[in-house]
Amino acid sequence: MSDNSLKFAVLPGDGIGPEVMDVTLSVLARVGEKFGFQLDFTCADVGGIAIDRHGTALPESTLQLCRASDAILFGSVGGPQWESLPPKEQPERAALLPLRKAFSLFANIRPGLLYSELTDASPLKSERIPDGIDIVCIRELTGGIYFGQPKETTDLGNGEKRAVDTMVYHTSEIERIAQVAIDTARARGKRVCSVDKANVLETSVLWRSVVTEYFKREAADIELSHMYVDNAAMQLARDPNQFDVLFTENMFGDILSDEMGVICGSLGMLASASLGAQNNRLGKPFGLYEPSGGTAPDIAGQGIANPCAQILSAALMLRYSFGLNDAADAIEKAVRTAVTGGTRTADIAFGLPAVNTAAMADAVLQALESAV
Repeated sequence: MSDNSLKFAVLPGDGIGPEVMDVTLSVLARVGEKFGFQLDFTCADVGGIAIDRHGTALPESTLQLCRASDAILFGSVGGPQWESLPPKEQPERAALLPLRKAFSLFANIRPGLLYSELTDASPLKSERIPDGIDIVCIRELTGGIYFGQPKETTDLGNGEKRAVDTMVYHTSEIERIAQVAIDTARARGKRVCSVDKANVLETSVLWRSVVTEYFKREAADIELSHMYVDNAAMQLARDPNQFDVLFTENMFGDILSDEMGVICGSLGMLASASLGAQNNRLGKPFGLYEPSGGTAPDIAGQGIANPCAQILSAALMLRYSFGLNDAADAIEKAVRTAVTGGTRTADIAFGLPAVNTAAMADAVLQALESAV
């Protein structure tokens, strides 16, 4: 492997995953030609297709490939054909959660970006977002109620069952995600809103206290505010651009980032990065990069899915795990040029002729020629 090669695992997954992944790799290859790097990737099964072929959503061979790589470019997993499996064996829970745990992927970064030309895609009134939306949600990804123990369902023997989930946070977990929020804000508008439920939850009392002290000590240049999660959900719908960087714990982040996806219009435009606690061989964060949407089984196999979220996720991979900011900028600029220039898939067409997946990717490739 040469010094200018990018070693990453490609996990296309299910549904539209393989379709949008194929064209994304074509975009990456073209960017590599322009910026002087080569792609060194290997594809592997994950999710439902891995269950069908290997009997498990995350085969050991796939996990070993990821461990030998510097990043993971992920598609999407799941579909109706696997919904009859026990919950713990279904593709989403049996693939994504173990990957997050295996690589300590503690920080989810989800840009909430809506171009001004696509405001019709948002359920919000255009006059509320005349210039579109540009915010970021930072979500803690490996702590909280999703991973806390005990987590169990007990048959009480009297006709009732009791289920327990445990929400747990440590100071160190809160501080490390706070630093991600700080780093993100310093590259943007230097404003962070920390979201919690400190009027009810002990974990949120600790969260707010630790965040306040950490920002005071490490980030006096950043404007910090606090907001209860119920108010934050309302404020996102009322005026999303009042925020610059939102950051919060695991469950609240799951909900708020999905709400953010809705107000930004199509999930087909929204990328995400999940960064790990350990560095890769390049000294950069190991990360998993995936679109914010799902497998879209209703259109899978038709070649009409929007590939932009997958392409933009690849740009995040270049930025965070390989330090190739100029190449990432070029991809992001090319996607914007293609979309705002009128080439759009059905989810963002709004009266314009809808193109298929390949044509959308071709428009991005063409825009790349003038983006460098």
